[in-house]
Amino acid sequence: MKYFLPLIFLFVSFLGKAQITSSPAFPTASVAVTITFDSSMESRLGYFTGDLYAHTGVKIEGSDSWQHVIGSWANNTTQPKLTYLGSGRYELVITPDINTYYSVPATETVTQLMFVFRSADGTKQTNDLPVTVYQSSLAITISSPEGQTLFQQNSSLSISALSSADADLSLKMDETLLASQTGSSISTTTTLTDTGWKWLIASASLNGSTTYDSLHIFVSPAPGTQAKPSSYKQGINYISETEVGLVLLAPNKTDIYVLGDFNDWTPSTDYQMKKDGEYFWITLSNLTPQQEYIYQYWIDGDVRVGDPLCDKISDPYDDSYITDAVYPDLIVYPSDKTSGRASVLQTGQTAYEWKTSSWTLPSKENLLIYELLIRDFTEDGTYQAVIDKLGYLERLGVNAIELMPFSEFEGNSSWGYNPNYYFAPDKAYGTKDDLKELIDSIHNRGMIVIQDMVLNHAYNSCPMAKMYWDDTNSRPSADNPWFNVTSPNTAYSWGSDFNHESTYTQAFVDTVTSYWMNEYKVDGFRFDFTKGFTNTAGDGSAYDASRIAILERMANHIWSVKSDAYVILEHFAANAEEQVLTSYSNGMMVWGNGNYNFNEATMGWNDNSDFSWSSYQARGFAQPGLVAYMESHDEERLMYKNLQYGNSSGDYDITQLATALERNAMAAAFFFSLAGPKMIWQFGELGYDYSIDYNERVGEKPVKWDYLDDTNRQKLFDVYSAMLRLRKQYPVFTSGTETRSLSGATKSLQLSKDGHHITLIGNFGVASASISAPFSQTGTWYEFFTGETYAVSSTSQTITLAAGEYRLYSDQQLPAFKDLATDVEDQQIAASSVSVFPNPASTQLWVQADEKITELRIFTMDGKLIREVSPEQSTVDLNIANLQNGVYFLQINSGSKTTNSKFIKSN
Repeated sequence: MKYFLPLIFLFVSFLGKAQITSSPAFPTASVAVTITFDSSMESRLGYFTGDLYAHTGVKIEGSDSWQHVIGSWANNTTQPKLTYLGSGRYELVITPDINTYYSVPATETVTQLMFVFRSADGTKQTNDLPVTVYQSSLAITISSPEGQTLFQQNSSLSISALSSADADLSLKMDETLLASQTGSSISTTTTLTDTGWKWLIASASLNGSTTYDSLHIFVSPAPGTQAKPSSYKQGINYISETEVGLVLLAPNKTDIYVLGDFNDWTPSTDYQMKKDGEYFWITLSNLTPQQEYIYQYWIDGDVRVGDPLCDKISDPYDDSYITDAVYPDLIVYPSDKTSGRASVLQTGQTAYEWKTSSWTLPSKENLLIYELLIRDFTEDGTYQAVIDKLGYLERLGVNAIELMPFSEFEGNSSWGYNPNYYFAPDKAYGTKDDLKELIDSIHNRGMIVIQDMVLNHAYNSCPMAKMYWDDTNSRPSADNPWFNVTSPNTAYSWGSDFNHESTYTQAFVDTVTSYWMNEYKVDGFRFDFTKGFTNTAGDGSAYDASRIAILERMANHIWSVKSDAYVILEHFAANAEEQVLTSYSNGMMVWGNGNYNFNEATMGWNDNSDFSWSSYQARGFAQPGLVAYMESHDEERLMYKNLQYGNSSGDYDITQLATALERNAMAAAFFFSLAGPKMIWQFGELGYDYSIDYNERVGEKPVKWDYLDDTNRQKLFDVYSAMLRLRKQYPVFTSGTETRSLSGATKSLQLSKDGHHITLIGNFGVASASISAPFSQTGTWYEFFTGETYAVSSTSQTITLAAGEYRLYSDQQLPAFKDLATDVEDQQIAASSVSVFPNPASTQLWVQADEKITELRIFTMDGKLIREVSPEQSTVDLNIANLQNGVYFLQINSGSKTTNSKFIKSN
């Protein structure tokens, strides 16, 4: 940063190369100015060729704030549009002069023009870009060095300056004269022998008037070479309440300083990191226990980054929008000291106390996964808010929760597939202890946690990308240890593409997975876009032996840390490759997208409705490694298409809500009867009917817990819940041998295991139809949904089904549907000698048990705990006058028994 005398010491982060220039080079407020912007230089915008607009104003003498701003942000009708010159370069003409263009009154003096250049939709933008406005015709500026403030001791430094007119010019370093001459330019070269801070000063004198420009530089000694302590690992090493060790892996880097709150962001040799091969390290002492410190690494005087392995970042862009309710007492970013994302360290932290010490992981075939996006699952969109809904998920019957990416990502509102810091939980959802409490609470309820992990790519604000960056082409540089210069995938790429053939990337992947399993106790991972874990060119669909080796190596490490951890791949490559992956060692799993075929069936368009590909047996997998789903975060919602595009015949119309929901219930019966693991996307069990493209694809979606008030949606929930409970109780539904007939409008599925046989039939057409229902044997069978017996006299029996009708027959009597569905709990009450009365109730509710009630909890239908009492008596009188009308769940602990019940509050 340049300063005009008088000299004031102020260290500010380095500027990039000359993104913005002016003509004339020394503009005054009374002349026209042409601004040229080169987007290929370092900026947040990146190399750009589309329409570009200027958010622009001026700074006035005596004030540091923007004044006389033209138009309003992202208003293309009022803000100036730049002229594209080609090759990423743009031009803006300010005419007839600066004062007139910005409507600056004669009583004010303009000191700077200020710009933020943005894309037409306002989603991409530069940093603040200033242009100095000079107050006289005589001015001088240091033109070299440009954008660099750190130099190595004994290196040669070229210094140049330009003057607005011929004058007596001089260049000094501190008080030492380096060169002088008359003219409009001056340059010299000097050797930097002394270390520390130095002032470069240029002066121009003419007719008794002198003007100056200055640049503060730091001359660094060569870093000391010393082996780091053997206990030091990459990232932050907490040694005591007053001392930490920092370690950064930085191959081919020369000189690194730690800057932060502990040294007022000022480099000195006390904060120069020692070098140990490819590692740089330092020990920081005399820290205040429990105080948070923000810090960055200043690398070769060129770039500042946060610590790639830190568990909390401070973000100048996003943190200001995080409320105290979400993250209390969030440390304030030091915007007057630095720029860019930074890391946070804190000694003397109180460790989270885990309450659940043991839990059981379901076998793969028994996995019932619920995928959710923390942002859109609750109104608050926080870790804590999800905890309040766990009772709902437990009643639904799932045993695994897959959380979409929650490590730090760019912005606060996201799906999370734009990650930058892999070891820090995103603060937009809450604190790291909030996340641990969520995982702890999930385990406490007998469910497990799958973390959605993005290791195909990182976004460009990732410190490992920024450390080795090609400014000109806005992409990782060729010497980046972790990233490819460009993605070898010719069809799909995002951000910076990890080079999974690199040993540096492989070590990083292992560190990431170990960290989350050890520190946060996650039970496994769903890896995003694993077909991209290769350097083989193409779209990633073909069989790729090198990719198989990469994924097997990764899985081996995960299993070495946690032998029963789940490894789930979003792969979508050749089926032969997925067969290999799912049969390897402990068995990886792959996502199985049945959305299109299931949705064709639910809409009543049956030519392409065969959903056999959702069966791991149909795909020839040796193990139950196919995580099949009808919906995921990436797919259109079944109900949306039912209501928009459903078929009809006569009075039967799938675009009607009740009918559309019944179609989804029929699909669910078939889906959950296919063997192997299954996944539900959030609110699929209630028939979520907002399009995936509502508020744009990754935009926030309405949170619809009010669906629980709709009896038709509750019926769909009941089918989901009952089928999930059948899967938990009867292995025939999870690992039975399938016989499938799933093409056309009428479909059938047979299951057989250990003498237990199931026949499921359904009419996915829009008119009544007959089906030759297959049965394994004659005799008495039991229809699950109606509870009726059915006499089977032939192994192929003709049955007529109405449109949308489905039946599930078992040769063993199953629990009644109404008993498995969670809207009826009377049998549980009777079995445990607990009475709840009156029901419905208006003001008072009595709960009576045959032994002392130790704990009683009331939950809303969506699983939120609203009251908890410990009566220590057998009869409890509850005042419910203040509850809103509706349905509530009771959890009653008495002695060694836990009873679940339900009551209705009604005036």
